[in-house]
Amino acid sequence: MFNQTTNRRKLLKTLAAAGLLGGSGLIGLIRQALAAGNSPVAPGFRRIKGNVTLNGQPAREGLLVKSGDKVTTGKDAEAIYVIGQDAFLQRESTQVSFGDGLSAATTGLLRVVTGKLLSVFGRGEKRIIAPTASIGIRGTACYIEAEAERVYFCLCYGVADLVPTKAPQERETIVATHHERPLYIYSDMKMPKMLAPASVINHTDVELTMLEALVGRKPPFGGLGYRY
Repeated sequence: MFNQTTNRRKLLKTLAAAGLLGGSGLIGLIRQALAAGNSPVAPGFRRIKGNVTLNGQPAREGLLVKSGDKVTTGKDAEAIYVIGQDAFLQRESTQVSFGDGLSAATTGLLRVVTGKLLSVFGRGEKRIIAPTASIGIRGTACYIEAEAERVYFCLCYGVADLVPTKAPQERETIVATHHERPLYIYSDMKMPKMLAPASVINHTDVELTMLEALVGRKPPFGGLGYRY
């Protein structure tokens, strides 16, 4: 059985192999997070790659993301940032805005306007607005790819209340422990249903483990899990 130090070394080696520790001192950041146990890293931008803006101005590491802010990534860009007990990996060509009260203690609002976002959330209720759905989440990790007519949503673990914008009567609560039911959420009324089964795409358990480490937690599946 691995001891705690061995597990940390294994995690660091796996993250490095996945290319998630390169640049901007992130490997030192992860080491600090793992060594601190339940203590999260400092909030704000932890890694910036390429053209990333906060409210239209160039972002920089350490800059805080607050209620009312908008984070935008350009082509081939990427941002990792922490807000309270929540951590985000925002991929290229993505726009995300944050509403009032995004914190562990209150109901928060997160709007994924377009693009791809992997998120892990602490305790408390939050609400995600995407182009085709409103999603209430509780103690959750999820991955979203937002387009105007279709949103991909994977509840990696936790609980989510899905309400399709064009068909609120199809509202559904789903529970997951390890990517059990990824979905496409449509806004095309010609579709027989707005919620359609999907497969797991474009996000990994390694990335989830990295994000949870930044906020002093481990994912509930108990390890690095699978890479998709």
